[in-house]
Amino acid sequence: MEAGAADGPSGGVEEALSCFSFNQDCTSLAIGTKSGYKLFSLSSVEQLDPVHGSNDIPDVCIVERLFSSSLVVVVSHAKPRQMNVYHFKKGTEICSYSYSSNVLSIRLNRQRLLVCLEESIYIHNIKDMKLLKTILDIPPNPTGLCALSINHSNSYVAYPGSRTTGEIVLYDGHALKTVCTVAAHEGALAAIAFNASGSRLASASEKGTVIRVFSVPDGQKLYEFRRGMKRYVTISSLAFSMDSQLLCASSNTETVHIFKLEHLANSQPEEPSTWTSYMGKMLMAATNYLPTQVSDMMNQDRAFATGRLGFSGHRNICTLSTIQKLPRLLVASSSGHLYIYSLDPQDGGDCVLIKTHSLLGSGTADENKENDLRASLPQSYAATVARPSPSAASTVPGYSEDGGALRGEVIPEHEFATGPVCLDDENEFPPKEGFLPVRVPITERASPERSLGPSNFGAAPVCGAGGRGLGDHQTPALPSCLQAERWGSR
Repeated sequence: MEAGAADGPSGGVEEALSCFSFNQDCTSLAIGTKSGYKLFSLSSVEQLDPVHGSNDIPDVCIVERLFSSSLVVVVSHAKPRQMNVYHFKKGTEICSYSYSSNVLSIRLNRQRLLVCLEESIYIHNIKDMKLLKTILDIPPNPTGLCALSINHSNSYVAYPGSRTTGEIVLYDGHALKTVCTVAAHEGALAAIAFNASGSRLASASEKGTVIRVFSVPDGQKLYEFRRGMKRYVTISSLAFSMDSQLLCASSNTETVHIFKLEHLANSQPEEPSTWTSYMGKMLMAATNYLPTQVSDMMNQDRAFATGRLGFSGHRNICTLSTIQKLPRLLVASSSGHLYIYSLDPQDGGDCVLIKTHSLLGSGTADENKENDLRASLPQSYAATVARPSPSAASTVPGYSEDGGALRGEVIPEHEFATGPVCLDDENEFPPKEGFLPVRVPITERASPERSLGPSNFGAAPVCGAGGRGLGDHQTPALPSCLQAERWGSR
């Protein structure tokens, strides 16, 4: 759920934001501007609470926050090939990676950090920032279109398998292997998104008229929705609700569509033998004799609810969230505004705009305000998972830059739970104070689909402190952020 520079211009419309994205559980909003970036908490409808802001990196084109933790990833227009990872509460840089071409998009979950270039995808282990895999020679992907399941127990990755057709490659980011390919659309892809559990994948083509939902990992089509027939549009974002019951889609038009994921035909009781029901059955039977395109159109479901925007042409992203126990539709626009709509989960219909926030006039960030408010509000998705109390929590060796589990800090065992959880701010991973950042240049000399784990990390040349290049069969002494303490002691 991100909009950035890779999405291209908006038809000459002046834009206040260069990029903007919701975090993985839709509890936070990040924006990038010419002067830096800001993070906001989405715990209240009436008040937009600033969490953090920085002007250290100007002209930001990508900013992504990991759930409600202090880890944030930033890319700037000034250095579009460099990814910087920060711990904003400690004010320290965790690491910095440089790539052979511009970084187009970043995706995060609790196990993986995904970096998408135009013709390659890099998969990092987020706990120590090691490069695990490089997927090379993918079809040209100029917008950096890709998706990562926020469920780190599977970490599924989806990306276009063709530049001209709507083929999706489904990749297992945990096992580091291709799962299957899905022939989703006839035309090229415009948007893809996983649901929270990683069991469903939604897609839309560049035509923007039909949205399909597939099962994961087998790639079977489950639902097909028609956004409209009158005109082609550019779908800018797709987002499931956290319970996977609803799917919203925004575009370059003034309407946001919300679809309900249910098979009405399977849930309806047997209708009485009336003239109306008889004619309905006859019409449905007649679709078997119509051309495929016509019959598919008659079987497609329409929008369950819609949100009307007061503009068109601006880049925007949408999401579905629960704020103070009530379902809301949220739309962020490149004009610098956040729109919050009410949503009736039972009857749908027109969503009512209840609040508009300016994202540029929110004063100084108060980093303590988010945690103070969240404690008194109803639990969000990230906070509803079972978490042991600090006094009773069992512990295991955790992350540190100087050797991971061998010499690591002790952190709560819930960090490694099977479901998405919210990092405990006092025990979250890197960095340790006083460490210097690690900068690792990455080039694309590795063969396609070749693993770049610790055993053969030399396949991707890495420059150490002295700037020496490594041979194809050498293992670098300082492959990643694991050696940060050694760097910092020099």
